Amino acid sequence: MLQNIRDNSQGWIAKAIIGLIVVLMALTGFDAIFQATNHSQDAAKVNGDTISQNALSQAADIQRRQLMQRMGKDFDPALLDEKLLREASLKGLIDRTLLLQGARDAGFSFTDAALDQVILQMPEFQANGTFSADLFDQFIRRLGYTRMQFRQMLAEELLIGQLRGGFVATSFATAPQVEAFARLENQTRDFASVVFKADPSAVQVSDEQIKAHYDQHAKEFMTPDQVVIDYIELKKSAYFDQVKVDEDQLKAAYEKEVANLAEQRHAAHILIEVNDKVSDAQAKARAEEIAQRLNKGEDFAALAKEYSQDPGSASNGGDLGLAGPGVYDPAFEDALYKLSENQVSAPVRTSFGYHLIKLLGVEAPDVPTFASLRDKLTRDLKSQQVEQRFVEATKQLEDSAFESSDLGQPAHDLGLKVQTSAPFGREGGDGITANRQVVQAAFSEEVLQEGSNSNAIELDPETVLVLRVKEHRKPEQLPLEQVAGNIRDRLAKEQAIADLKAKADTLVKGLREGSIKADAPLEGQAWKVREAVTRSQEGIDPVELQAVFRLAKPQDKAKAVFDSVVLNDGRLAVLQLKGVNEGAAPSDAEKTQMRRFLASRAGEQDFAAYLKQLEAKADIKRY
Repeated sequence: MLQNIRDNSQGWIAKAIIGLIVVLMALTGFDAIFQATNHSQDAAKVNGDTISQNALSQAADIQRRQLMQRMGKDFDPALLDEKLLREASLKGLIDRTLLLQGARDAGFSFTDAALDQVILQMPEFQANGTFSADLFDQFIRRLGYTRMQFRQMLAEELLIGQLRGGFVATSFATAPQVEAFARLENQTRDFASVVFKADPSAVQVSDEQIKAHYDQHAKEFMTPDQVVIDYIELKKSAYFDQVKVDEDQLKAAYEKEVANLAEQRHAAHILIEVNDKVSDAQAKARAEEIAQRLNKGEDFAALAKEYSQDPGSASNGGDLGLAGPGVYDPAFEDALYKLSENQVSAPVRTSFGYHLIKLLGVEAPDVPTFASLRDKLTRDLKSQQVEQRFVEATKQLEDSAFESSDLGQPAHDLGLKVQTSAPFGREGGDGITANRQVVQAAFSEEVLQEGSNSNAIELDPETVLVLRVKEHRKPEQLPLEQVAGNIRDRLAKEQAIADLKAKADTLVKGLREGSIKADAPLEGQAWKVREAVTRSQEGIDPVELQAVFRLAKPQDKAKAVFDSVVLNDGRLAVLQLKGVNEGAAPSDAEKTQMRRFLASRAGEQDFAAYLKQLEAKADIKRY
């Protein structure tokens, strides 16, 4: 129980950030944030802010895909109500718009620097404890965003997170509330159950019933909306063999590379700080005193351990290790590079105080040979040319695709091949058709309805694609013979569960009236008895456990309370609640956790009420 509370009451900021990214990203798309639409394409307006039809379609598409991923092989597109899906998606977009407006009106903001820190610290983008630009790009590319688009989306979600946090952070729970919650949460129950299994094989389903169900639910038995696309891919890698670099370019690049190499200097220092207690003159005098002792032959490292106020190096005799130019304070570095090996400088003033600097040694740069760098230099020089050619080719592809009525001319102009995909639906397919941007483009009004070529789509930094719909396979009624088996199984299962429920109702009635003995086997099955069961007890079906804790407390210890519940797998449990036991009084630490949990829950409820208030006052037009 306490672990559940911890999970729900701690780290709300981090959870809000990640949760909002996952949930709200499912309710937004490229065009929802970045592309203006005309009024004829509006899905809704919220206080003057537009939600486009394209944004709504994309949100519904993503919701559909999430349902498919969540349900796996059990997902049946025929059972999905498209109208309800779009209504739910539009409600989500409207709520998001209202919350953004509320956050801005309340004066919440998020600076670019703070946004950078959030991105740098997100665990999804970490590799070996540090930020990985490659992981970042891979993550946002799967979602169909550029870096700037992701930053803008994240900034908006963080604004909503700030708004939510204001409610959660200011909520509280009273001592009586905590005590009442503790009594309920720590309560245990004694119960018994008998579980019956439905038997669909014993149910006879007639052809007439199958036909009637097929006719009454015709919309459930449709083929999915699918397209076949033609597409051309432009790959950056194809240009590497087309560009050349000569020997003079390589040598010039090599000279530039080795010219940037610098010697490393091994330094040590003694720092006398200037602070509120030590004036500049006092610090300088102390440094000069130590310099005199050094001139008399005393050991630098020993004096550094005794007098240096740099905690990072004093214990090592002032040793700072090897470093190149640009590491130290300019005054420090200037003095260091004027020293000969083992020479000690006069006192040097920096913002930290006065330093006595000793040069322990000089390490010459390791200059690689031209031959060892040839491949790297060739690759770097080619990359510069390839990048330019790729940018130019991408622009040519965009212009040619916009001006052409098919992909033949763009493919010819750039020496590319027109490829054809397998059929895929709005949930996506395999290969490039699994890419969110490709699916959105294929099912966009411009491409699907108007027959246009798509804009150039960046699949990754190395690949750009343009597509057009070759074939639109609209939903069609599946023939009865193709779905009759599924309908038969469904009707048989439903009837078997209904028969089992009727049987259970009869048994429960008999148990309540006393005509069936509570301690006797039920339909030949013995009761399975469990004692002192908690709300989070493992090894018990969650639906069964919830039903047990919903039952009213027995008024008489000698008379149990009975009920039944259908489990998720179609089985049915007859329940006998025998007793309710008060739990142990919570410790102070448990009370603190419960108070946090209740306060957080109250804050979420306040936040939900605030959203309803925004909606009640808003000017919302749905088209």
